[in-house]
Amino acid sequence: MMGPFSSIKDLGAALRKKEVSSAELTQIYLQRLKTKGREHRAVALLLEDHAQKAARKADQTMSRASSPLHGIPYGAKDLLSFANHPTEWGSPGHKGQKFQHSATVIERLNGAGAVLLAKLATIELAGGGNYNVAHASSTGACLCAWDKGRWAGGSSSGSGAATALGCVGFSIGTETSGSITCPSAFNGCTGFRPTYGRVSRFGAMALCWSLDKIGPICRSSEDCAIVMAAIAGYDPKDASTLTEKLSLASSGRKPRIGLLKEDFKGSKAFAMSKAYSDAVAQFKRLGYEVVDVAYPKMPYGLAVGIIVDAEGASAHEQFIRSDRFQKLADINQVAGFSAALETRATDYLWAMRLRTEALRANNVWDKCDCIFTPTFYHAAVPADRPFNETWVGMGGDEGPSNLLGWPAMAFPIGFETGQNSALKDPKGTLGTAPLGGQIIAPCMREDVCLRLALDYQRETDWHIRHPA
Repeated sequence: MMGPFSSIKDLGAALRKKEVSSAELTQIYLQRLKTKGREHRAVALLLEDHAQKAARKADQTMSRASSPLHGIPYGAKDLLSFANHPTEWGSPGHKGQKFQHSATVIERLNGAGAVLLAKLATIELAGGGNYNVAHASSTGACLCAWDKGRWAGGSSSGSGAATALGCVGFSIGTETSGSITCPSAFNGCTGFRPTYGRVSRFGAMALCWSLDKIGPICRSSEDCAIVMAAIAGYDPKDASTLTEKLSLASSGRKPRIGLLKEDFKGSKAFAMSKAYSDAVAQFKRLGYEVVDVAYPKMPYGLAVGIIVDAEGASAHEQFIRSDRFQKLADINQVAGFSAALETRATDYLWAMRLRTEALRANNVWDKCDCIFTPTFYHAAVPADRPFNETWVGMGGDEGPSNLLGWPAMAFPIGFETGQNSALKDPKGTLGTAPLGGQIIAPCMREDVCLRLALDYQRETDWHIRHPA
């Protein structure tokens, strides 16, 4: 039965059969954005007038529709420009900022007949100043779709929460180092981080030119594939885009899955230990071979941090030196961006040289075709406490995947109760929230990520569960 949590495929079928109109569907989602979306602080800007007009146009042209996204309402992270409408980057210091052009991603989705409903909440300036609190945003702390005591994750907070809450058909997020996979894990969504350069970044706020990526956050891997097919491709407005066409078809032998050494016991990640073991067992039942692998030991995270500092400070130098800079919501952002201006050229060049050295990590693909690992060891952290107190034993992808531009797909694999989060919940106030795993693949092999996630989601129901 069609409803706000339905898949893109089912929504599209209902639209084409005229069981519902795009205008009606748009009203359903707008109402949810006004209630659930705002309750969880997932909305940066509601585009009601635009959405209603676009939905009416979609209905009028439905008989000529060629895209599966025609008439499907969606939301976009407020780092993506939408012509002549506020695009504030989650920053109190950029209030009222507008651009005369729309981001290529939004142009492509609108061209496919999708209906843009809202700009969704984000951490200010994508968190490039090393934020330490969930409320580092002009919209305040975006709250987890499952438990309002928890954070929705950053920096694509609103995209994760709105999708999981059934406030949009799908959403668009961005990632420099975890900003698609994190909110997907924290909210029980499926997020698709593409190979670096796969999706045009024209019209998107730059944080780190050599790391930034754009991708969908949806309710299933099948939905992610539909959206990715619409937004990927070369764009002359973005010289970093790949000319090789995206292929999501995968055939032949089943990919071999690499497993990293995980420290569940040391991180007291009891719920994740079971969820991960169950997921691995499911892959084995599906006929996948698994093999233990390891990355070369290198300070990947340190290199990413230096690169983000240097490139982020360069991208936002004028703002950092302006009077508006002190308006940022998190003092850690102010301090972090200020310090980033002093990043030494020698440090940046060291990080870039290490990045070249890190290419040796591609040798892991001699042993496996992809890697399965927890997105984080625990569910979403509390929204009302600093991360330096709560981000304990979280684990996560500390390898070379973002540094080298590898694609990944994050998806739900279980749940953690508040009782299992004793490290982060001494008062016992947190409820149940999702746990996420991710498939990481070599550059250009989005098809491998999709194949495994599709197979897993055909046999499990974690992705179709949703908040009450």
